[in-house]
Parts: sequence; C-alpha cells; structure tokens
Amino acid sequence: MSTSALPAQSAASGNQPATPRLVSRLPKVGTTIFSVMSALAAEKGAVNLGQGFPDFDCDPALVDAVAAAMRSGLNQYPLMTGVPALRQAIAAKITAMYGRSYDAGSEITITAGATQAILTAILCCVHPGDEAIVIEPAYDSYVPAIELAGGRVVTVQMDISDAGYRVPWDKVAAAVTIKTRLIVVNTPHNPTGTILRPDDLEALADIVRGTDILLLSDEVYEHMVFDGVRHESLSRHPELAQRAFIVSSFGKTYHVTGWKVGYVAAPAALTAEFRKVHQFNVFTVNTPVQHGLAAYMANPAPYLELPAFYQRKRDLFREGLKTTRFKLLPAEGTYFQCVDYSAISGMGENEFAQWLTAEIGVAVIPVSAFYQEPRDSGIVRFCFAKRDETLQAALNKLAAL
Repeated sequence: MSTSALPAQSAASGNQPATPRLVSRLPKVGTTIFSVMSALAAEKGAVNLGQGFPDFDCDPALVDAVAAAMRSGLNQYPLMTGVPALRQAIAAKITAMYGRSYDAGSEITITAGATQAILTAILCCVHPGDEAIVIEPAYDSYVPAIELAGGRVVTVQMDISDAGYRVPWDKVAAAVTIKTRLIVVNTPHNPTGTILRPDDLEALADIVRGTDILLLSDEVYEHMVFDGVRHESLSRHPELAQRAFIVSSFGKTYHVTGWKVGYVAAPAALTAEFRKVHQFNVFTVNTPVQHGLAAYMANPAPYLELPAFYQRKRDLFREGLKTTRFKLLPAEGTYFQCVDYSAISGMGENEFAQWLTAEIGVAVIPVSAFYQEPRDSGIVRFCFAKRDETLQAALNKLAAL
C-alpha cells in the first residue's frame, strides 16, 4: 500500500497523529482589522480610538441589580426565549418610543448579543442559493453569516459626498432579483455614523412592497441619535415592521459590551422560525444578567439621556479635530466619527491607519475594512465612546496634524 493511501495519523512523520484536513466554511476570513489595530496600539502605547467600546464603567446600580439576582438564586436556565420580565420591559419600551406593540411572549427573543441575533436571523431565513443584499460599508458580521447560510451576498455601496454617506436606493432596487430573500440595513450606521430618515424608510418600502423579501434591521445604536433627530426604527413603519427582524443591544445602550446580551423583535411567524435556530445555536442567555436588566429598565432615564451623553462627547471631539487638517464627515448617530485625511496624506487607508497609530500615537480603523472588495476612499473611523481624558489625550497627539 502506498503512503498516500494510509490514514492521516499513520502517514505523519514520526508516527505522530496528524490533524485531518479541514475545508474552511469561511476561507476569506482572517484576523480582523480590529485585532490588528488594537495589537498595534498596545505595542506602540497609542491611544486606542479604534475598536468600538467604552473605556468607562457602567452605572453601579446595574451591577447591583445583577448581583442581587445572583444572590437571590436566579442562576439556573431561564426560558429559551428569555426571562419574561425582560421581554415585557423591551416590548413596553418599543411601544413607548416607536408606537408598535410587540407581544412579549411570541415576538421578543433575548439573544447572546447582537452578533448572535444577526447570525440566527440570517440562518433562519436565508437558504442555499438565496441572495441577500448588504449595503457597504457594513459591519463585518453580515457577510460571513450569509455565507454560512449558503446565501449569495450582493453588495451595494453607499454614496459619499460632502454631506456624508447616503444609501442609493435606486441601486438597491436594481440589485433585487427573484432570488433576493433578505436586505440588511443598519441605522444608526456603523461605521459611518449616518442615520436613516423617513424618506429612506419609504424608499425601502417601495422596494420590498409586493415581494417576499425579508429585512434585517441592525439598530444597536438606537439610543445614540443626535441634534434632536429621532431614531427611525423600522418598527415605526408598519409595512416594514411586518417583514423585519429588528436587532438591538444592551451592551451598547448600558456600556456593558462584554455582557453580550441583545434582543430581536419580529412578527410572531418570523420569531417562531428565529427561535428554532436560536434554541440550537445558543439555547438561552445568562439568567441573572437578564433579571438585572429587567429591573434596571424600570427607569427609562439611562437610555433616554444617552443621546445627550454621547452628543457632548461627539461635540468635544469634533471641536478638537477642527484644529487639524482632517475633514470631518457628519456624525448623526452612533459613537463613531469618520474623517477624510486626504489633505494630510496620500497613503492608502490601511497604511495611513498604521502610520497614525505608530507615529502619531492614535489608533483608528480604516473604513476600507468594511467593504468586501478593496475600496480606498481616504477615510478612517474614530470611536469617541471614551472618557474625556482619553479623548483629550488623543486630540493632543492629533494636534500635530
């Protein structure tokens, strides 16, 4: 028998067992830009305004609420769909803020963060051969989730102008085919900081009307919309809400990104399919944290005050950047600020981000990382969800530009 016909462990040198060959389900996925830039920031001692998470603590009352739940014995499995009190609190919040009533029992599901919610929603509705439209630049989990489901990703690029980024709905409409199963939208938008307006929702409604196309609306930054503008949740629009999985995140709202708790609101028929997948890819979510969040939500002030909280940080950061040669793009929502650096350098975005981190001492993320195909627009993204001292330290370094 030839060596090539032997089992892998017999053919290995020194008769040591060999790991069998594995064909990747995600062959294009490597180390993320976030890991690369964070590692470089740590190596160079740079101020890290790259990855999107706060460097300040959450409200101690929230920690106390979770600790109280733990001490009271709420430490075993909750219902697969989530703790009823938390689902009821979420349903009440959506009704109060957006005017749509979701049934807490059949239309709200607690998830292990927004990323799991996104993956589960895609897996439950996208079948092999289906097409899903993703609007770029896009949060990096959408495309791999569609590919894991066997779907085909169809990308549409946002338009960029002095007014910032906008969705070209005519191009989205042109991308729709008989195979289109899902359109993914994100408002407020990561990485660009733009928001959808009422006319955007109407344009989307015109596209999907009379079809079986479903919608996945990533609204994790729903409470970070600035300048007195309201968040246009798809739940506000009855026609869109009837076909939408709406995703949000307590991690973003309450400054606890490491807790990984989110939720999905969707009509009962969609939720039933969502839960079929949910019960087998995560089953359920941390019990005491759910109870703590339910108790904390009794006071709406923390999320109602969040726009003002982050708008002040945005304004502080933007004011400091005005002394540099960066061109500031609009920051209508989220805790991200995009800037055009073309007046500073002709480098590509990756090269510029690494230079800024290593030589100036401030880590950023190149917006090109949010596209599937190479696209260099000369724009990078800062995160201003940081303590004032952190922002000021970064601004002091950026003043050299």
